[in-house]
Amino acid sequence: MNESLERSHRHISRQFNAELQLLHQHVLEMGGLVQQQLENACLSLIHNDEALADTVISHDHQVNAMEVGIDEACTQVLARRQPAAGDLRMVMAVIKTITDLERIGDAAERIARMAAHKSGHTQDSSSTVLPRVLVGIEHLSELTRSMLQQALDAFARMDVELALQVARQDAKVDEEYDDIIRQVMTDMKEDSDVIPVALDMMWAARSLERVGDRACNICEYVIYFVQGKDVRHIDLEQVQHDLNAAAPLTQEV
Repeated sequence: MNESLERSHRHISRQFNAELQLLHQHVLEMGGLVQQQLENACLSLIHNDEALADTVISHDHQVNAMEVGIDEACTQVLARRQPAAGDLRMVMAVIKTITDLERIGDAAERIARMAAHKSGHTQDSSSTVLPRVLVGIEHLSELTRSMLQQALDAFARMDVELALQVARQDAKVDEEYDDIIRQVMTDMKEDSDVIPVALDMMWAARSLERVGDRACNICEYVIYFVQGKDVRHIDLEQVQHDLNAAAPLTQEV
């Protein structure tokens, strides 16, 4: 009887591990879709590509559907398995991560809508803003997309050190965002005709800045899973110090 019970426990444990692995895989698949959405949105804005912008807008429902599906799977795991300790942290990290990924998808859609709106203006109005602002937007988009890629890599490997490296880049995002806003304000003061386009660019920059914040959030969830430590609202240097002094609770997904 005891041997039979032990085999049953082993079987349940293997099933549970497979379910957690599947959740992990689904998050990375959603992340890949969101990355593509963000890249296309940025390209549509930079290159004034209305057709590409429309593609991003039309695909946003796929991101939403993936979030709903993964969230439902997490709910089922919580209800059936009642996980504890590291397993519970894994499920919670997945739930929080897909929320941020969905919001990054929303940011991509907003950028795409601004790109579509911008393309409706005359080339003369756009050209006054583009040379002085688009370079900054393009660089900011590259930085935030790189942060998202690295955040997903950190999640894939549950790599705390990489997560901290990504979080440190947020200060650079904020700096570049502030530079863009200053340039936009200058352009609007110099030529009131560019105000509609300039406002689109300003909100696109804001959306990108928020992408950087959400990439940092994903990194915080990685640290939470591996170390069992909530590092929100804690200085990065203090986080590094605390993590150096503590042995990881788990490094397995």
